[in-house]
Amino acid sequence: MSNQHLEEDHTGPIKTPKQLLLAVLYSFVLPIFIIIGLVAYVVSGNKPQAGSSNEPEAIAARIQKVGSVEIKDANRAARSGEDVFKAQCSACHASGAAGAPKFGDASAWGPRIGKGFDALMSSALKGKGNMGPQGGGDFEDFEIGRGVVYMANAGGAKFVEPKKPEVK
Repeated sequence: MSNQHLEEDHTGPIKTPKQLLLAVLYSFVLPIFIIIGLVAYVVSGNKPQAGSSNEPEAIAARIQKVGSVEIKDANRAARSGEDVFKAQCSACHASGAAGAPKFGDASAWGPRIGKGFDALMSSALKGKGNMGPQGGGDFEDFEIGRGVVYMANAGGAKFVEPKKPEVK
């Protein structure tokens, strides 16, 4: 009995080759993969973001000023409603793209004309539906108004074209 007792004391927890393989895996291989994963995670914070570059042009674009000042010539000749229509409005209103009422289509313009010039002007300056805001672009607000009057009058309205405001 003492012989059997000695034999049990010298045996370890690993009794089969499968257990030996698992012990090696868990004690050596698994920690190596964990270390590689941690290193990859720590190093990934130093990589530049996708789409960013260290080129001088890209850096200048990222650090450019937020606002800008645009100087317009207050003494330039005011553009007519037809000029504004051709430059700004015709892209959509000539073909009826994106649900825009076509130029000269009285049935499409009728309900809009019924709301009055102020409602049409507000829609033109602030935007409505698929149409983006037109205020603050290359045209003064009263010139956008002239374009609105030009299109509405072609659709059957009898609006008076806005005059250029007097400079004080």
